[in-house]
This record gives sequence, C-alpha cells and structure tokens, in this order.
Amino acid sequence: MTSGWRSLPAKWDNLFRDHEIYVRTGGEVRFLRIGASIQRRVATLVLAIVAAWLAVTLGLLGWQAYTAWHNRDVAERAIAVEAAEARVAAESEKIEDIAARLDQRQRYFQAVFDGYFGDDPAAAAAAAAANETSQSNEAPVTSPAPAAAEGDRISQLRAIEARQNQLAMALTEAVAARSARAEQALSTLGIRPRSGEAQGGPFIPAERLPVPTPRDPAFLRLSAALERMESLEQLLVAVPSTLPASGMELSSGFGFRRDPFTGAGAMHAGLDFKGPHGSPIRAAAAGRVSFAGVKAGYGYVIEIDHGHGIMTRYAHLSGFTTRVGESVTPGEQIGRMGSTGRSTGTHLHFEVRVGGTAVNPRRFLEANPHVLEIKADARERVGARGPRA
Repeated sequence: MTSGWRSLPAKWDNLFRDHEIYVRTGGEVRFLRIGASIQRRVATLVLAIVAAWLAVTLGLLGWQAYTAWHNRDVAERAIAVEAAEARVAAESEKIEDIAARLDQRQRYFQAVFDGYFGDDPAAAAAAAAANETSQSNEAPVTSPAPAAAEGDRISQLRAIEARQNQLAMALTEAVAARSARAEQALSTLGIRPRSGEAQGGPFIPAERLPVPTPRDPAFLRLSAALERMESLEQLLVAVPSTLPASGMELSSGFGFRRDPFTGAGAMHAGLDFKGPHGSPIRAAAAGRVSFAGVKAGYGYVIEIDHGHGIMTRYAHLSGFTTRVGESVTPGEQIGRMGSTGRSTGTHLHFEVRVGGTAVNPRRFLEANPHVLEIKADARERVGARGPRA
C-alpha cells in the first residue's frame, strides 16, 4: 500500500514527455519544443484551479444546505412555539369557560335558597356549603400558566363541579320529600293535584329567580322538583283550614236539608255558624278579595280567591272590614256577622268552592293535626304572598 503511494510521483512524471512541434511557414521549417516540466507545471496549475473551483462550489453547496436546514429548524421551532402558545391559550380559555359556568351554577344555588327558602336556617347552611365549594373559582384567570398548572386548575374546577352536582342532587331529594308530604296532606283533604297536561311553562317567579337554570341534567331535575314543590305547597296553603267564625256553634251542615222558609228539600252549599251579631268574620286562608257587596239570597257577602281554583264565600254579613283587591292572611278579620239576605237569624253562611263547584268545608276545617302541621310548614316557606293561578 505504501509503495503504491510512493510510486505515484513516478507515474505522474511518466505522463509527460518532451514534445517537438514542427511548423512550416513560407518554406521555412521551425519547431517548437514543449518540455515535460512545462507540461507538468501547466497540468498542476489547471488541476489546482479545478480543485479550488470544486472546493468553492462544494463549500457554497454545503453552506446553502446548512442555511436551509437552519431556516427549516427555526421555522419548525417557531411553529412548535406557536402551537404551544395556542394550547396554553386554549387551556386558559377552557378554564375561563368552566369557571364562568361554575359561577353561574353557584348564583343559581343562591337564587334558589333566597327565592324558595328565604331565612330558613337549614337552607342558609346549605347555601354556605354551596358557597364554600365554589369560592375557589372566584379568582379570574388573567394570564397563561404552565401546562402542569393549567391541568391542576382544571382538576380543581372539575372537583368543584362534582361537589355542585352532589349538592344539586341532595337538594332535589330534599325538595322531593317536601313535595311528597304536601301531596299526602292534599290527598288526606280529598284534593288530587292536576297533572301537567294542557299546561305550559315552568313555575319560575322572576322576582325570586333572576338567574336562568343551568342546562346540566342535575340542575334541570332540581328545577323540575322546585316547580312541583312550589305548586303543591301553594295549593296546600290555599286550602281554607282556619275557622271563619271561631268559638261559634254550627247550626246547619253541608248537603241536603229542608229549606227553612219553604220546608222543601234543598241543597245547602256551605256551613252555617250561629253567633252574636257583629262578631268578627275571618279569612279561612290567604288570598285576595275578589268580591265585596250584595248578592241575591246571600245579602252582604265577601268572596276571597285563594288561587288554584279555590274560592271561599262569607254571606249574610252585617258589614265589611276589607274591600275588593286587598290581600288577606289566614285569620284576618274581613267582616262582621249579621243576618242580611235570605236569613232567619244572625249567622255566617260559609262556602268553599273548587273550580266553581261547592264542596263540603268540614274536610278542610277539621283536618287532622298532621295535615295542619305540614300546611303550617308550607305557609312559613311560601309566606302570605297571596294566591297564584
């Protein structure tokens, strides 16, 4: 191998020989002699120039390749940075969306407690618990955070969301239990709440629930339970169970009797209570006075609309202590006992009408204590806000 390299100069020298070139011009013959050494110098120079050109060309090609690679690497890095920034921005936006949704759910909780339960201590405690579960999402997201921190923040918000769902389900169960109690009390009184057929729109009083219901399933179920509870308890509160003439003697019952004037069989649509002239007559339930005046056969009469199709009538009065349009509370005096109209003596004729049909008031006035206890609890929550259609 070494001898081969050593023989290269000899081989290079052997490539060149002395050359003589004869040139005839005008009968003269001249010759040019080109020596081997000159040939070697020229060939070496040419090879050097070619080698230099190749070196420069290869250098330029290498530089261009490096520049292209570098630019491509910079571009790829820039794309990766942009993608990372986009992911961070998307995560931040996602966190903001989740936090806003949790805040809306928390405001709905507060609106439910304020609107439906008021100053109820148990409800206040539940509201405090709900506020505690959501207080960590009150701080707004102001700047992007590292991916790990973003993931931790989302996990925290998801945990708050889960606790809110649990609270919504627990509250739904409590509301359903109240509805069942009210429905049982109404059933005891012989009242069957009407189904939701041919009706429309949830019962959401705007003054008590200014926050829209979140569209999550747990909250939609809670909203439906609240609607049912409100409807049943409003109906229970509207039932006339307060004696309109306390301490007085029942002189005539509901149903068939002989007419006191003609002696013929007749239908008596209410109860008659006998007492001293001018005795106070009181509202049997909360409601709004719909009529105060004279009606044939009844004399001076007051009618109170309790909502839900329930109306009470107080007849044969000697005077009024209220007027049309006024709201009254259970037990509030509305008139004085008398003997006006078709009457044989001082007494109160008391009627209860449901959907325009007279029903026996005794089943309401003689309700068992358990029913009255449930009604009192419902009245405490609902309050004397008057009837609702």
